Amino acid sequence: MADDNELKIAEKSGKKKLILIAGGGVAILLIAAVAFFLLFAGDDGSPGSSATGPGGEAGAEAQTPTGSAYYVPLPRPFIFNVPGSNRDRLVQIRAQLLVRGSNNDTLAKRHIPLIEGVLLQTFSSANADDLVTAAGKESLRNKALSDLQQELLQVTGTVVVEEVLFTGFVMQ
Repeated sequence: MADDNELKIAEKSGKKKLILIAGGGVAILLIAAVAFFLLFAGDDGSPGSSATGPGGEAGAEAQTPTGSAYYVPLPRPFIFNVPGSNRDRLVQIRAQLLVRGSNNDTLAKRHIPLIEGVLLQTFSSANADDLVTAAGKESLRNKALSDLQQELLQVTGTVVVEEVLFTGFVMQ
């Protein structure tokens, strides 16, 4: 009889383990489903899903272009001199371009020499006293983007570059 008791106890503990494992699996699935919902149930990027500004006008979020983001690295850093009030400074800037869509990625890569020329011209027109501040760097980046978009619009007929990103900035 002792053997029968041990067998019944072993069966009960085996069933308990199976129930605990199944319950744990269900809990993991529920947690994964909730996490998936929270991560991907936000703004789907469809028209009308972004917030509107005062008067019902669409905000800046509604005007952002759609498509996959591509980062186009420029092959060489820009090295140039800029005048300052006390002395001239040597500046090195590494940059990448943010473009949307594979067509703009191809266009940007095709026009790298033009892009480098425009950016070097814009960068070398800066002032060392302005580049010391974060606002000055941001202003230079915005001017570079504007100049680059205008030039590419004339050549390609479309605005190819969405952002000019500084990935390295050294001033001596």
